[in-house]
Amino acid sequence: MKKYLAGFFYSFSVQLVLLHFRRYQVLLLFWIILFATISGHFLKPYGADSLMLAPEYLGHVSALSTAFVGFAMGAFIMSWNITTFILHSRHIKFLATTAQPFLKYCINNAVIPVIFLLSYLFFAISYQRVEELSSSMEILSLVGGFFGGFILSLAIAFGYFFGTDKKIYRKMVTDFTTANEKYERASRMIKNSKIEKGEMRIDWFLSATFGLRRPRNTKHYSQEFLNSIFKRHHVAAVKAVFIALIALILIGLFTENRYCQIPAGASITLFFTILIAVAGALSLFLGNWSVPVVLGIYLLVNWMYQQHWIDPRNKAYGLDYTSGRSRPEYNKAALSDLMNKADVAKDSLEFISILNNWKTRQYQQKPVLFLVDVSGGGNRSAAFTMNVLTKLDTLTQGRFFSQCALISGASGGMIGAAYFRELYLEKQQGKITSLQQKQYIDNICKDLLNPVFSSLVARDMIGPISQFEYSGNSYIRDRGYSFEQKLNANTKGVLNKKLTDYSLPEHKAVIPSMIFNTAITRDGRKMFIATHPVRFMMQGKSTPNNLTHYDIDGLDYQSFFANLDALNLSFLTTLRMNATFPFVLPNVEMPANPEFDVMDGGFRDNFGNETCLRFISYFKDWLQQNTSKVIIVELRDRPNGDWSRPYEVNSIMGLITKPMFLLQNNWIDLQDYYENDQVNYMLNAYGPDLLKTTFSYESAPNTTSASLSFHLTAVEKKGIANSLNNEVNKKTFQVIKAFSLGNRP
Repeated sequence: MKKYLAGFFYSFSVQLVLLHFRRYQVLLLFWIILFATISGHFLKPYGADSLMLAPEYLGHVSALSTAFVGFAMGAFIMSWNITTFILHSRHIKFLATTAQPFLKYCINNAVIPVIFLLSYLFFAISYQRVEELSSSMEILSLVGGFFGGFILSLAIAFGYFFGTDKKIYRKMVTDFTTANEKYERASRMIKNSKIEKGEMRIDWFLSATFGLRRPRNTKHYSQEFLNSIFKRHHVAAVKAVFIALIALILIGLFTENRYCQIPAGASITLFFTILIAVAGALSLFLGNWSVPVVLGIYLLVNWMYQQHWIDPRNKAYGLDYTSGRSRPEYNKAALSDLMNKADVAKDSLEFISILNNWKTRQYQQKPVLFLVDVSGGGNRSAAFTMNVLTKLDTLTQGRFFSQCALISGASGGMIGAAYFRELYLEKQQGKITSLQQKQYIDNICKDLLNPVFSSLVARDMIGPISQFEYSGNSYIRDRGYSFEQKLNANTKGVLNKKLTDYSLPEHKAVIPSMIFNTAITRDGRKMFIATHPVRFMMQGKSTPNNLTHYDIDGLDYQSFFANLDALNLSFLTTLRMNATFPFVLPNVEMPANPEFDVMDGGFRDNFGNETCLRFISYFKDWLQQNTSKVIIVELRDRPNGDWSRPYEVNSIMGLITKPMFLLQNNWIDLQDYYENDQVNYMLNAYGPDLLKTTFSYESAPNTTSASLSFHLTAVEKKGIANSLNNEVNKKTFQVIKAFSLGNRP
């Protein structure tokens, strides 16, 4: 028994696994990320597992989409084999004495890949059955597509290396013959030989036919002979990786073609493929100089960026970044000048005229006015917002949205609200007849994550820089551009407008006004984006009894960038700037002096309450004189006071890192605590005619909440729609219906 255990332990396959854990452990990080992703332990709340287990191609999860992921996985495994083959060659010299050494290496190095493929099969089937509600035949088709792509990838790779082996053998046939003759003579004279320093002890290895073979002793082969064989295989391997890199660059170059927009799971896997391959290539050609060279390249690129020779930063499409017009100064004095009393009064009078236009469209002398706050939360918030507004339109016989004067909020909620508002406008213009079409909700639920990650890998990190023209200005295509193009396609082009296109409908109160907010990363201030200047929003309204001076905490986008075509801003870009989730989408650089960039508005005001309350405070007198009730309608993608996501640690590392992540994990709760107080202060100050009511998305008992990402599964879409029927939301619907139709509860 001991003999068999020793034979198993010193088999090539087992020793390779141990070698991976002893040397170059960083390469295992890629496997750890892949294992963690498919098992739901890596970025699951953001939908990372869906990219691998439910990949989309041309808008559908199909056998073709899984085939792309399978092909990419095959390429990743081959890259892993190539790189480790290069790095570990000195430990496995005996392979140089065999035919097709790389094939034998791949067979014996298959332990980790096989475990991963079995795990992937298990999790993919479970995910499709539970999350996507796929039938057995659909699952079989998807699995078949994955393994079809995987086998095709391996077939191409091994076909290439079989050809390489034949060429190497033809060029070195004389050397092989001479070396083998020397080996035969030496093996008859010496039966046992010690293992040379650096080599692994290998008792058995699997042959090309999966039979057990004993390795040859390499002591009697010249080092020059062994090195020449490995070197030729290494060069052939690097050539294969270079071809894969060119293919990925071509994908990035033609990614505007929808057929070149491969699933994000495939793009990410191919990116890992390239990273592993680059590590192998650097080790082969540079050896110990790899780290200094990589550091030197980084310093060179960083210097070029600092000298403005390269500029990969995302821009606001429509703004003028290149003309000779002066950029506005961003400092304390400039903001104070911008918020002078005369201009603030001018902006407030403009908004009062909008409110007066809104009032003329109502049926009562003192009507009910609704203010809608929507929360951030990716596609789940967009879908929930769309579902709620659609049902409110039905229950109130189309009156609710006409009674709504302002919408504020962040991220996905504002995307859903903007889409519904545009459909409402089209109905007013006679372009459509109903807002209750299921297709509209399906459109806003469609995937936005795949093109973002595909562009991140194929274009932002690897692909060549390409530009596009928008309104006479040139901008770089990146994942921000891909996001806008996909959102535009999902919504059938109805949001493909400029900010100025909504100025007149908002002024006439045909549609509610929208105030978007983004967070300025330089100092945490909010930048308010609206179709009209809103300098009155830059600071809370002061009162005579407040003797303390407060700094300005906001910036009015339109008046600040008036000299740079502010109203020319693409509305799709406006939505993206409001929904720039860190890392997923690029921050947007603004043309100021000094430059600053903006990110997701949820960083400062995830639920829109701060904007809404500031608006009420400033127009309190008009609201009290001209309305019977002001009702804040909050649409949240999570319950207020959510006890289901406590920040708990159950490890030593978690205990150590808890202070670093405490703020991050409680950020939304902290906003809730703060804004709950602010709302209560306002309700007390305003009086009984100001009310607040809330709709909350909450997953059903014993089910997982929809992921915080730009991708939704079939189960998540169904769960969001069903959440409208929980008891709290049903009561809220009835309250709003009663106020809207004039039958107050």
